Amino acid sequence: MKLAIDFGITNTDMVSYLDGEMKFFSHPSEEVNEKFLKKLLVYIKIDLSQLDIIAVTGGKSSDLGGFFNNIPIVKVNEVEAIGYGAKDIYGISDSKYLVVSCGTGTACVASIDDKFNHLGGISVGGGTLQGLSNLIINESDAKKINALAIEGNKDKLDSLIGEVVNNIGSLHPEITASNFAKSRSSNNFSEEDISSSLCNMIGEVIGTVSYLNALLIDVSKIYFIGRVSLLDSVRNGIDKRLKLVNISGQYEKNREFGNAIGAIAYLNANT
Repeated sequence: MKLAIDFGITNTDMVSYLDGEMKFFSHPSEEVNEKFLKKLLVYIKIDLSQLDIIAVTGGKSSDLGGFFNNIPIVKVNEVEAIGYGAKDIYGISDSKYLVVSCGTGTACVASIDDKFNHLGGISVGGGTLQGLSNLIINESDAKKINALAIEGNKDKLDSLIGEVVNNIGSLHPEITASNFAKSRSSNNFSEEDISSSLCNMIGEVIGTVSYLNALLIDVSKIYFIGRVSLLDSVRNGIDKRLKLVNISGQYEKNREFGNAIGAIAYLNANT
């Protein structure tokens, strides 16, 4: 059996692999050390006698030793994990593709001729969504924020192109001109409307940096991994930005475990 662990800032995701079958686990992140590693193995009830190798990625995983109970630990660079993860999840065969990892922050990785390159990232992501929401409406649970957003109307807080200017090229009047702009003159908004505007803003920022990197390497699809891309209200914001330049976002199941799946794929390809 192979095991991969992705030590994220918020969540630690795990994938076990045996006879072609994957099982998925997640645990709130703690300080990365051997004590936490032991806790994780107890949590997922892995029989150490069946475990042949452990792959680790993310966080401070490089601080771990080379073995745990005589089981080899392979350290996988996070850029490699992202690239391999998307390739495995989506079955990508193209010689060139772009992966955007939406976690606590956001990272963009390009694969060109089987070489993975970190194109850059931004500090806006799930951590931003949870932090700002906690400050504004005292709610930090991402799923609850998304549920509120679905019931809300972002247009009560956001200024749209059609409201503030005349035609700007091909930009549709319903495109956001300024997030939260209407809250300058009022603070009488519901939690649902605030959540809607906030989720949309996070999505638009991620979508913008995503399509700029897609244009940079000349691809028309973007493969998303990471837990934040599961949030419908954020994903809608992403897709609206991608639509501006006719780029499509791809969203496959289990993508929240993308980095851990990538570490398994790395083991399968290199060990």
